[in-house]
Order: sequence, then structure tokens, then C-alpha cells
Amino acid sequence: MNYAWMLSAPTIVPPLDPGFRPAVMANRTFDEAVKASGEGVPLFLGLERNGGALSRFETAVFPEGHEKAEASCFYIERIVKFLLWQRGAWKVHVGGPAYVADYLKAAYSPQGDRAFDYDFMGKSVYEQTFTVVGCAAEDVPAENESTQPLGRHLDGCRIGFDLGASDRKVSAVIDGEAVYSEEVVWEPRKQTDPTYHYNEVMAALKTAASKMPRVDAIGGSSAGVYINNRAMIASLFRGIPEDRFDEVRDMFNRIGKEMGVPLDIVNDGEVTALAGSMSLEDNGVLGIALGSSEAGGYVTLDGNITSWLNELAFAPVDYNPEGPEDEWSRDIGVGARYFSQQCVFRLAPVAGIELPEGVTDAEKLKSVQEKLEAGHEGALKIWQSMGVYLGYALAHYARFYELKHVLILGRCTSGSGGDLILNGAKDVLAKEFPELAHINIQLPDEKSRRVGQSIAAASLPALG
Repeated sequence: MNYAWMLSAPTIVPPLDPGFRPAVMANRTFDEAVKASGEGVPLFLGLERNGGALSRFETAVFPEGHEKAEASCFYIERIVKFLLWQRGAWKVHVGGPAYVADYLKAAYSPQGDRAFDYDFMGKSVYEQTFTVVGCAAEDVPAENESTQPLGRHLDGCRIGFDLGASDRKVSAVIDGEAVYSEEVVWEPRKQTDPTYHYNEVMAALKTAASKMPRVDAIGGSSAGVYINNRAMIASLFRGIPEDRFDEVRDMFNRIGKEMGVPLDIVNDGEVTALAGSMSLEDNGVLGIALGSSEAGGYVTLDGNITSWLNELAFAPVDYNPEGPEDEWSRDIGVGARYFSQQCVFRLAPVAGIELPEGVTDAEKLKSVQEKLEAGHEGALKIWQSMGVYLGYALAHYARFYELKHVLILGRCTSGSGGDLILNGAKDVLAKEFPELAHINIQLPDEKSRRVGQSIAAASLPALG
């Protein structure tokens, strides 16, 4: 496909990844070429979710028959892929040239390059048949977005938990103050028996419950897509056979009934954003957790959340066709490979670092972080590269979110690594995207580092 001309090299190059081709730069090059041609035609995307919710996105492409028309297909496919994992959809309305809609229909089909997305967005997330519909631009349905409050309930005796791929955390919270917290290393992705997950979660909840006179509510966060407390997609449960997945899909509703209190669980990125909003006492917050994968969450300018997925781990940020492949979705250049311990492990050999064998991923990450703190030049370049990645990714994200604040946290930001990522991202925005200088990028303050995440998770359910 003729799109190589779009792949602009960044001004600031990640020290360990000279082939990096940021999505934001490629999209800018394409948009400028369409405008300069004087032949651009409008294209409208409508992403339909359950209950009639619909997001719209507007852009322009080359007309059919144009010498650069093929690049339109690549450009729109990457935009659709981003929007699917940012906002979600089981039906995509493509209002514009028929050749673009036809390309997307083939790509997002059981036999297409995006068969993973076809299956997961359709069957797993929205329990519908995923569909791409071509139409005239004026026939794309009107936008239908809604927001709702999330959490911020601090009254009573509450449990807050967070389930990550490397560890599970739980806190006992009384009237907004964490009175007990623990962190336990585990490896849920390798487990094939749903009973393991149930027992681990119950053990955490019972430990926290023993530290309080009673339990009024339970709030939790976990990697994955949760709708009405049901796990629709969750990398933690990837080892569970399909014929037993319903046991984990409905596990949290069952646990809530057994505990006899309200229980709410949401994506861990949403809790990250909520914790940031509560700490900053402001809104328009994108929270990004750099842990075993990349988790994203967003609090709107009015302090609410959307019905969007915000699963940025699967949203593309690098258009280099030789970029790293995600082991689950089999796509190239998606966030999980740039903003998580997966990135550290990917770049370690390039940095001259040999990862220890026979240990958990958490221990592998810690071993590289120890080299960083000891001044290892290769380790330093890993975190510098992540900072560059983040700067260009945030400029890309800013096209899809209204941002005032970006809060980054997670295991990969521990120690001096967090400042390296933060400073690298700020440097990219200042030099390459001065129009985005208003975005405040920061690590959590000391209060948020200590108890913010657990308090935010515990605050999810309302009492009464």
C-alpha cells in the first residue's frame, strides 16, 4: 500500500528506537497533503454503541482514483482502530467515498487484518455482530453522547481494591482515610481455573474487612472492559478457557451478593483519572497507568465519565510497519508496547540488558529499575525513550480528548523513571507541539501516591 510518504520521522528521536514513526506526525502529514491537494472530500465516522450511544469523528480524505487514495485507507483504518478502543463501537458508519468503506469492511471482518477487533468489539464487548456500514456523509447518524458521575463517595467503611497483572492491592478506607493497605504479587494471566481468581479476590477483601468494624461498600479497579460490573474483556483472564469465561464475567456481581454490600468495579484507568481529579480538585483529566500494560481513563471537563472504553493499550501510537507486535491483538504499534513493562522488556536487549529468567515479570521490571537507579546508561535510555513516546502519544491523544491535565503513574513510573518519562514528554510537547503547552502533565503528588488510588476505588459505590 502506498502510504510510506506519510511516515514522518519525529524531531526528537527515542534513543533506542530510530524507526519510531509517531501517529500524530503521520496524521498531520496526511491532513496537510489532503488540504494542499485542493481535492479533499469530507469523511464522517459514526461509532455506535449499545443503547443508541454514538460518537462522531470528522476528517477529509482523497477522492477515489486519486494517486494517493490508498493512503486514505491506511489513515482511516488507523483512526477507526484508535476510536474503537478509545470510544468503543459494535457498528461503524462510514460516510464518505465508497472505496474507504469497502476497505474497512474487509479489514474488520472474520478473515481480515482486524479479525481480533471484529471479534472482541462485537461478541465480547457489546454482544452484537460487528458491522461496518458505508453511506453518504449526510446519512451518518447524529452524535449521542452522555456522561455520568463516578465515585467521590467517602462516607462509611469501604474496601478499595486494584487488580493488576503483577500484583493485587487492597485498602480498608474509613470516611476517606486509608487505615490499612497491602500489596500481593500474583500472576493471574497464567491461570486457567476461574476459582483461582475468585479465591484471590475474596482473600484480599476479607483481609481488608478484618481491619474495620464493618463493611459498607466495595469498589475496585482492574485492567479490562467492564460493563455493569461484568468483565467483557480482561487480559487478566486471558488464560481462562472460553467455555468457563462466564464464571469470571459475572464473578464480581456474585462477590458483591456474597459480601452483602454494594460492589462496583471499573477499568483501572478510570480510577486513575478519578484519583487525579480528586487530588487536583480539577477536571479534564486523562489518567494513564504504566504497569503490566497501559490503562487509560478520562474525567470530562464537567467532572464526569463517558461511556467510552478508554482502552488505550490497544490504540495505535506508532505507524512504523516494522514496529513491535502486540501478543494478544496481533496489531503493530499499539500503546501497550510503549507504555508498560512490556516496553521495558522490549527495549532491554537493545540497551544491552539481559533480563533474569525464571522470575515474575514484576521481578524482571525491578531488576531493570535497579540498573536505572545505579546509573546504567542503557537503562537510562529505556526510560528516556518512553518519555519521547509519551510526548508524541499525548499530542495524538489531544485530538480525541479535551485535556487540561495528564496524570501518569504505575510501576514503570517508580523511582527516577517517573521523572525521566515526565520530563521527556514535556520536552516533546514544548518543542514539537507548543500549541499544547497548556496541558499539565504530572506524576501523582505524595498524597495520591500513598492512598489516592485506593480511596478513589473505594469511593465508587454510593450508599443507600
